[in-house]
Amino acid sequence: MPAEGINFLNSDKLLTISELCKLSEVLVGQGIDKIRITGGEPFVRKDLMILLRHLSGLTDLKDVSITTNATLIGPHIDELKQLGIQNINLSLDAIQRETFNTITRRDQYDTVFENLQRLISEEFNLRINFIVLEGQNIDDILPMMELQRNHPLSVRFLEEMPFNGGSRHFEAISWNYKKILNYIGEHFPDYDQLPSPPTSTSINYKIKGHKGSFGLIPSFSRTFCGSCNRLRISASGDIITCLYGQPVLNLRDLLRNQNEKLAVQEAILEAIGNRAKTGFEAQNQNKSVFETSMTSIGG
Repeated sequence: MPAEGINFLNSDKLLTISELCKLSEVLVGQGIDKIRITGGEPFVRKDLMILLRHLSGLTDLKDVSITTNATLIGPHIDELKQLGIQNINLSLDAIQRETFNTITRRDQYDTVFENLQRLISEEFNLRINFIVLEGQNIDDILPMMELQRNHPLSVRFLEEMPFNGGSRHFEAISWNYKKILNYIGEHFPDYDQLPSPPTSTSINYKIKGHKGSFGLIPSFSRTFCGSCNRLRISASGDIITCLYGQPVLNLRDLLRNQNEKLAVQEAILEAIGNRAKTGFEAQNQNKSVFETSMTSIGG
């Protein structure tokens, strides 16, 4: 989120929960078997649990996952467990209080870490997503590694991406995934690479004697483009086949026409069929890509 914030859409521009339920049914009917709810922060929507209850009841949907900053998830942890929603990605770019407060610009350290401990104790499949920010949180990398030493969770270090609403531009990064791994390896040299599914965006490792694991996500280097099978749909209905590309088309009006289920299906197939081969190709086609913020296109 840029420091000055972003302009939020009017509520009538956002897909309603019922429209998201309808869209989810269409996607699952086309073979999608995993849906991740991201943000911004998903739990800002007070009716989010209605959607999650609906998703948990779709028999052909194998996995419902959530990406959250853990500020608002607390009251819902018990029901999430009851629904069988076990896979949680926690966006956490700092573990030391001072760094956390500087990066987030919010006094919510205690809330986040209380919810983190609850998610650990309730045995959720927890992954911590830590964006490595040069000059901001490098000193938190090793303390963050202690989480996976002591708990059965995964800490994943992401390369920085320039989706910050145009507040900062860059064409290269110093802390790419190779440098991050070298830095960790200087302190924890006894690691082995773990096997990962072919469509995984992360390269995962296990350190002998540690309860958890750690991973690297080359989100700026984009080494995983050849196997990426992800489809992103924004809160306003934009279909985005690559983070680095522009929206292909919008589903909102189609979803609001009660008789257009087939048109929604065809629009999704068309979008997938025309996707760029790599994130670099998508970026070349979308010169204004970095004017957007990750808060509006989803983590």
